[in-house]
Amino acid sequence: YLPFSPLFPSLILCPSQDPLSQLPPPQNPKIRLYNAEQVLSWEPVFLSNDTRPVTYRVQYKYTASEWGDVSGVNCTKTTETWCNFTAASLSQGFPRHFNVSLRVQAELGERVSAWATVPWFQHYRNVTVGPPENIEVAPGDGSLIIRFSAPFDVDASMVTFQYYAHYWEKAGTQKARVKGPVKSNFILLDGLKPLRVYCLQVKAELVWPAQGIVRPGHLSNISCSETTTDAATELEQAILIFVGTFLSVVLPMGACFFLVLKYRGLVKYWFHSPPKIPLQIEEYLKDPAQPILEALDKDRSPKEDAWDSVSIVSLPEKEREDALQNT
Repeated sequence: YLPFSPLFPSLILCPSQDPLSQLPPPQNPKIRLYNAEQVLSWEPVFLSNDTRPVTYRVQYKYTASEWGDVSGVNCTKTTETWCNFTAASLSQGFPRHFNVSLRVQAELGERVSAWATVPWFQHYRNVTVGPPENIEVAPGDGSLIIRFSAPFDVDASMVTFQYYAHYWEKAGTQKARVKGPVKSNFILLDGLKPLRVYCLQVKAELVWPAQGIVRPGHLSNISCSETTTDAATELEQAILIFVGTFLSVVLPMGACFFLVLKYRGLVKYWFHSPPKIPLQIEEYLKDPAQPILEALDKDRSPKEDAWDSVSIVSLPEKEREDALQNT
């Protein structure tokens, strides 16, 4: 080393810079575990004095293993800022019950950055469980049958799913009820009102009994269905409708008939037409100077003055007696 000299008061000796650490490391590396997905992402590295593309290398290791490149996916010398370990070529990605550690490094020619490391994870321990898939709702007699499939495939000897259904009457104001946990892939919502619309959501939970881990999932989208009714209930409703219609017609008619009988004098008075003055008298009252007899004669029909001829036939006394005896 150089001795201290007052001529160079600001000279400080630094160790030579490692050429392998010339690039800044990728920032904010994070792992996404959603259902069966295993995706590592990070922020890109930008260099102001170099326009060449920066590439990245991803490595992994298990608890008792050494760091190594990931095979089967394009996570070496890649310009992407993500690495999907569950791509089709790798199928299931890392074993879901293993402890996995990841790290990513930036590279530019001979220059590389320091490693940016992601804390270890276990898929079953840290996964975000989505809602069940392929949800179908079949209406029944005052019931709904919900069928669905698991959010993703799991090793049934190690972990299982259990399901919950949140449901409520669409037109009601009651709080949503919950049915579950149910371990099968269908849920029966019974005891519902017939011919009513109910809305529901389904949720899955991943259970890892050996580790005492329960990972609650997300609720599905809201779907609404109307319950049905059986034949007996439909017949009862038809009878009730008929009886109600019949009573709504007969009762008013009976009430009207009863009132007519009870107040027939008043009803007769209401509906009896008042007496009218003859037309000739009404005209005379309008013009009293006109003689009443002349007014009556003026409107008299000629037919009223026509007389049938009358013939008087006389019979002898003897013939009259014989006619009376014959009758």
